[in-house]
Amino acid sequence: MNQANPILKVESLTVDFLSDNEPVRAVDNVSFHVNRGETLVILGESGSGKSVSTSTVMDLIDCPPGDIVAGTCVFDGVELSRLDAEARRNINGRRIAMIFQDPLAYLNPVYTVGRQIGEVFESHGAGSGKEARAKSIELLRRVGIPEPESRIDYYPHQFSGGQRQRVMIAMAIALKPDILIADEPTTALDVSVQAQILDLLRDLQRETGMALIMITHDLEVAAAMADRVIVMNAGSIVEAGLAREVFSNPQHAYTRRLISALPHGDAAEVSNRRSTTSAGETLLQVENLTKEYVVASGAFAGKRRFRAVDDVSFEVRRGETVGIVGESGSGKSSIARILLRLNEPSSGKAVFAGQDVFRMRGKPLMDFRRKVQMVFQDPYGSMNPRMNVRAIISEPWVIHRDILPRKAWKDRVAELLELVGLKPEHAERYPHQFSGGQRQRIAIARALASEPQLIICDEAVSALDVSIQAQVIELLADLRTRLGLSYIFITHDLPIVRHFADRIMVMKQGRIVEEGPTSTIFSAPRHEYTQSLLRAVPKPKWLVPEERPTAERSVGKTGLRLERTRNGSLAG
Repeated sequence: MNQANPILKVESLTVDFLSDNEPVRAVDNVSFHVNRGETLVILGESGSGKSVSTSTVMDLIDCPPGDIVAGTCVFDGVELSRLDAEARRNINGRRIAMIFQDPLAYLNPVYTVGRQIGEVFESHGAGSGKEARAKSIELLRRVGIPEPESRIDYYPHQFSGGQRQRVMIAMAIALKPDILIADEPTTALDVSVQAQILDLLRDLQRETGMALIMITHDLEVAAAMADRVIVMNAGSIVEAGLAREVFSNPQHAYTRRLISALPHGDAAEVSNRRSTTSAGETLLQVENLTKEYVVASGAFAGKRRFRAVDDVSFEVRRGETVGIVGESGSGKSSIARILLRLNEPSSGKAVFAGQDVFRMRGKPLMDFRRKVQMVFQDPYGSMNPRMNVRAIISEPWVIHRDILPRKAWKDRVAELLELVGLKPEHAERYPHQFSGGQRQRIAIARALASEPQLIICDEAVSALDVSIQAQVIELLADLRTRLGLSYIFITHDLPIVRHFADRIMVMKQGRIVEEGPTSTIFSAPRHEYTQSLLRAVPKPKWLVPEERPTAERSVGKTGLRLERTRNGSLAG
């Protein structure tokens, strides 16, 4: 690394966004640099200014409403703000490239991925026609897309989330840029897919010597990737330094708070959010649950049957939290939707409080849906944007009229908001006026409004900042103790479920491959799939050998765990 001559140097960057009242300062006097071959991680929660800082480098800030008040950005000795539009186009994509958090939002749905990758070569005069197609196929093969010769003609919706991210990476590295900016590239991906993406970025960096700027709110990803770390809060840099030093001995109170929120490790100092009371009688008994779908397999091949859920049996006791973990497509969410009667099962039985769920009709079904509620991954998508919080929380009482008389609704909404850590005056606001964590609290308040006995949480915290995750989990644990609730907690985030669930079921391809007490699953996993999931959890870069094996090659090898020392820092 040539620290005396960085490939990119940003100094005193200040960015405002215009509003109806006064400008909002998104980035305040931020300075950083990155060297060739180095990985710089910009760490912080949503709204801290991470993405705005790097979007300025790519000239992606719309002015207005954005306003670059001050600062310079020097790339390879050239001040970028002085370049005209054509000169910037020659740099963007060719020498500085960017991949985004949600590839589906940035890939054109009406063009094949081959056409979109080929466009990179054509727009920069690096190839066209058959030549661009051949290069695109090779790129898809390089980033691990199976059967690239045929899948080059697929559309974005025909790929999984992890594969779409690989397509974005292929577009970004097509012209071997000097700098790759990765903005939350693994958020909401399965732990094994995340490991594959991180390994791919490491391999590309070793091969090309490019500088990597990674933006994330995931401390474990940061520790696994970073040579240096910048910690941002409220638009400013609050701490910066070598990754090992920042994580092992954080100096700023905000950094210490972020690290202390990590639900990882077995140390006694870590807050354990599992149930503190003995689980009671069986509340839900599921037996031999199966769900089949009939899917088309081609114009001439006819149709085939696909089992999303395959002979699944389990139970949930009163006051207990049962975690269901597995990768996307393992059948976790299908179980939730079947139990809520949003989808009908192909076969099997579910008994809730002594009643057969799948035979319920009319009033018994309405009563069941009152007692079993769900909290979804995206609270904004499950709320009516035209309804204020009071109407959203009151909606269950409109449906189940025997819960509460109308004259008591206002006071009960205020009580529920206070119960989930919000203020009564928030009842008059609309969903778009809240942060992601606050919207999830509103979703929990709405679920509590019907006075349920069981709440199903489907990836309820996967896309939240680490400190917000901790707050929501603490809230759910507190409500379980105070109200005697039971939870089915569906997630792909192993550290979260480790300190919240009493028992865990591990699912793969619709089947339960392993189940047992949480401590047993993490300390002595028996199934190879469970072991591979645990190995895929990111480990600190300074504790991993230089030639780190990929996720596929690491099967059968013992991984290092990220633990918490007595002062709250991270170590191996």
